[in-house]
Amino acid sequence: MTNSGGLPLSGIRVADFGQFIAIPSATQQFAEMGADVIKVEPPGGEISRNLGMFGESMLRGSNRGKRSIVLDLKHPRDVAVAERLIASSDVVCHNLRPGTMERLGFGVERVRGLNPGIINVSVTGYGPHGPSATRAGLDIAAQAESGLMSVTGEADGDPQRVGVAIVDQTTAYLVVQAVLAALLRRERTGLGDDIQIALLDTAIHMQTMNWMQQDVTGVPARRKGNGQPNMAMAAEVFKASDGHFVLSAYKQEHFARLCEVIGRPSMVHDEKYADARGRLINRRELLDIVGSAFSDRPVQECVKVLSEAGLVSAVIRAYENVLTAADVVDNETFVQATAVDGTSFSVPVPPARSSLFDPAVVGGRVPALGEHTAEILAELGLENAVAAGHE
Repeated sequence: MTNSGGLPLSGIRVADFGQFIAIPSATQQFAEMGADVIKVEPPGGEISRNLGMFGESMLRGSNRGKRSIVLDLKHPRDVAVAERLIASSDVVCHNLRPGTMERLGFGVERVRGLNPGIINVSVTGYGPHGPSATRAGLDIAAQAESGLMSVTGEADGDPQRVGVAIVDQTTAYLVVQAVLAALLRRERTGLGDDIQIALLDTAIHMQTMNWMQQDVTGVPARRKGNGQPNMAMAAEVFKASDGHFVLSAYKQEHFARLCEVIGRPSMVHDEKYADARGRLINRRELLDIVGSAFSDRPVQECVKVLSEAGLVSAVIRAYENVLTAADVVDNETFVQATAVDGTSFSVPVPPARSSLFDPAVVGGRVPALGEHTAEILAELGLENAVAAGHE
């Protein structure tokens, strides 16, 4: 177990019954804050251990610095171990299919009976009510049914998923936020909590600005590709001679600076582009004018010139170029961690930099399946026991 006594969640124990991304990613953050995260796995391991390279990426991304215990929760002996583990924990988390924890005997009432002050967290696809309450739900389903895919992609193209498991990852951040708030309240009142988060709710909440725009304009959001539907020169993508870059210059003073940069200072007074409404109506023509000014120049030069003019501009990087970018390297955005087989790999550090985070803890080791079973049993006062799931 990592010595993390100086970290904010030192002394907090988290029983992690999670799989895939949403809960393991949340409990990974708890581990990085110093919590003792015990990964409870069935015989054979949680699903990620059996999905080849895709599963290995989930193990590396969301399971460093945890301790693994193997329990067969269909066996009375291991049910008793899980009961003792929950009774000794501050937080218990799961994202198993709806009804699974109840069938195993660990529904919220049972958990609360074992530990009245426990903070119980469940992540489901669609929430506890409604016709989809018992449906299995993954990130892609939430992207689809929340409307997110309908606003992603080119206007005349098919709906598209976002390029990362963005709903899972955002849900993980929401779990952390809710648990930290619950821990603070428990510190003050002694009360535990039952936290329920649905992937669908997360995906809908992420699009709050779109819902508000629909409310204000009366027009539902639709796919429009790059740029912003209600502004011109906002989040636009342009092609340089050797790559692509993004540019935002929708404020009046910023548009004036852009006109200077492209050598068309009088354009700011042209009635077609003189205000935000005109620029939106004539967006296509405006994009062609600005694009032609940069198409034969190297992308780094384009971004340099625009940035020096005080405009928001950035190179569109491929993953391999992100790893070697000066900002990423100089800010030590990646640290080294250790896989189950002992090999090292690079992993991003938490975005919040402070004395409350230790890079050495972030760069922890992925536990082998059941590696800490005997150790955890001993801590639970079961020194001579053998977990049924580890026989």
